[in-house]
Amino acid sequence: MTTIKTNLTEALKKYFGFDTFKGDQEAIIQNVLNGRDTFVLMPTGGGKSLCYQLPSLLMDGVAIVISPLIALMKNQVDFITHLSEHEGTAHFLNSSLNKGAIDQVKADIRSGQTKLLYVAPESLTKEDNVEFLKTCKISFYAVDEAHCISEWGHDFRPEYRRIRPIINEIGKAPVIALTATATDKVRTDIKKNLGIADADEFKSSFNRPNLYYEVRPKTKDIDKDIVRFIKQHTGKSGIIYCLSRKKVEDLADVLRANDIKAEAYHAGLDSATRTQTQDDFLMEKIDVIVATIAFGMGIDKPDVRFVIHYDIPKSLEGYYQETGRAGRDGGEGICLTFYSYKDLQKLDKFMEGKPVAEQDIGRQLLQETAAYAETSVCRRKMLLHYFGENYEQDNCHNCDNCLHPSTKREASEQLVTVLKAVQTVKENFRSDYIVSFIMGRETNEINAHKHHELEEFGMGEDEDPKIWNPVIRQALIAGYLKKDVENYGLLKLTAAGKKFMKSPKSFMVVLDHEFNEDEEGPEGGTSALDPTLSAMLHDLRKKWSRKLDRPPYVIFQDVSIEQMATDYPVTLEELKSIQGVGDGKTRQPYAKEFVDFIKHYCEENNITRQADLRVRTKAKDSMRKLKILQNIDRRIDLEDIARAEGIDFDELLDELEGIVIYSGNKVNINYYLEEIMDPDDIDDIYEYFKESDTGDLNEAYRELGGEYEEHDIRLVRIKFISEMAN
Repeated sequence: MTTIKTNLTEALKKYFGFDTFKGDQEAIIQNVLNGRDTFVLMPTGGGKSLCYQLPSLLMDGVAIVISPLIALMKNQVDFITHLSEHEGTAHFLNSSLNKGAIDQVKADIRSGQTKLLYVAPESLTKEDNVEFLKTCKISFYAVDEAHCISEWGHDFRPEYRRIRPIINEIGKAPVIALTATATDKVRTDIKKNLGIADADEFKSSFNRPNLYYEVRPKTKDIDKDIVRFIKQHTGKSGIIYCLSRKKVEDLADVLRANDIKAEAYHAGLDSATRTQTQDDFLMEKIDVIVATIAFGMGIDKPDVRFVIHYDIPKSLEGYYQETGRAGRDGGEGICLTFYSYKDLQKLDKFMEGKPVAEQDIGRQLLQETAAYAETSVCRRKMLLHYFGENYEQDNCHNCDNCLHPSTKREASEQLVTVLKAVQTVKENFRSDYIVSFIMGRETNEINAHKHHELEEFGMGEDEDPKIWNPVIRQALIAGYLKKDVENYGLLKLTAAGKKFMKSPKSFMVVLDHEFNEDEEGPEGGTSALDPTLSAMLHDLRKKWSRKLDRPPYVIFQDVSIEQMATDYPVTLEELKSIQGVGDGKTRQPYAKEFVDFIKHYCEENNITRQADLRVRTKAKDSMRKLKILQNIDRRIDLEDIARAEGIDFDELLDELEGIVIYSGNKVNINYYLEEIMDPDDIDDIYEYFKESDTGDLNEAYRELGGEYEEHDIRLVRIKFISEMAN
């Protein structure tokens, strides 16, 4: 055994140039060489690839590596080829190859030259490939990204369920399953579905001490926040994850418009474009990749310095894996996530129409993500607890919650209330049910179980409602409660929880963060607002409002005044850069007075102006707006315009509001309004906006919603502002 270990170390040095193994690598490789089924749970950056690469080079035959990431295949094949004396030591077999390339791969395998063959699960199941592989000597099968086999994993792929039957058909050989993220439930699923119930398990710590975790509120200025953040980290490599392909492309355009070297990367792009983008990122010709969450990138780059989540991920496993791409070399790794409750609702809506069991799993995973985003507890502690690992320290000193800790409060009584509630309903319900029960909310489910008739129902209704979720979450981390994942996250009492009920002791908690949809981010525009100038500009606006007999917001929107009091525009050209100000607005008689007023204020107060970073819009946005304006000039039906642009009617109204309200341009939609609305209704809504002090839509819905449709209110507001303000 000693000789083999020495040989392994020599082989490591010979093939990879390393002197020592990391963590469990040596034991895992030895296990594979001994012909044992092996399960490896190792965080991103822990060196999973080596666990199958090295044994494949030492064993007879070809090792089949099953991976969903085409990008990773190419990356790893290039890496092995670079290390090897022979050109064909590693190959991949996937949809990107033509027939000639496939024939070359097969020839190299037959000759015994190829030791590693990377295949996508879809390619593995093709009849031609199965028949060919039956004729080959297989050293072992490596199933990478093995969490894809589980519906409880963050990236379930049905084709992964076919891997075991295909292995049986090609020919049995040891299996090594590898994943960077798996809860106990997912781990059980993987072993069961791959038929490796007796596999030896190797589980590494999930703690990545070098990664900094932060969650910020997602505001309307998110693009601006991201541009500012990247400019503060100029020249560093980063990845930004977005939920949709459209957002990926839009954001990449915005970044490029602001002189940031960025490219989009998603499954809808052709193979050549993706490959080029990947290579450019690795060669540092570009600094930032913007990618979809749904599409695994598989780019093995050790010095990614930041990972930004534009949208909240669907699960904590997905989040962990994606953030894990940062700082794989042990250096700086900033993980910044933007969170909005609206995004959560959107993801929840996407699940409608799916099978009920799938919806239930999806919603539980979403709840875990929301809990992580909203919590004031150490994020590292929360994350590791989710993966079944106990983090002993109270402060990790490397997450936003630990660097800016919230005040703790005593919640011993509240914990007893929660534990009693769980016990009263026979440990048979989830946390949202428990909170409703404690608060005395008569939901349909509670009434159906007749729990509203119990004496304990509503026993915490006099407490601050914000206390209950944090108490439950922190009781789970402290070990007083546990979740039965097999049964959809039902809350169960632990022995420690039962003991606490009998003899309570101090239990300190921190309340969750509250994410206000309209608030500015920590570096948002209002942080540099000059309150004195803002007040003066509001007064100036009132003067012109009275003079022209128009509501104040028609002169300038509040958002325009705030930006003026932040950016100090002193020329009409600079005024155009202010949100809600277009060419038409700068020609109004009051425009010159505003910029002259600001100029005088700056001189009087010795203000050195620092132009606040302005996110330039991308050409594609401008082209769409131009097409919409041209079609309106041609009096095309608005619904037909939306269809032609591939957007729904609400999105078209968003575009029109952008054109009219935020860019200060004029449009004439009278032809459409006259077609769909009664003239008296148009006049009534128009009159409302004339009298309104703010022109706020939500206020208008409350006032007019009973009589008019939302679309009608929005359309007349667009007409009003176009005619009165622009």
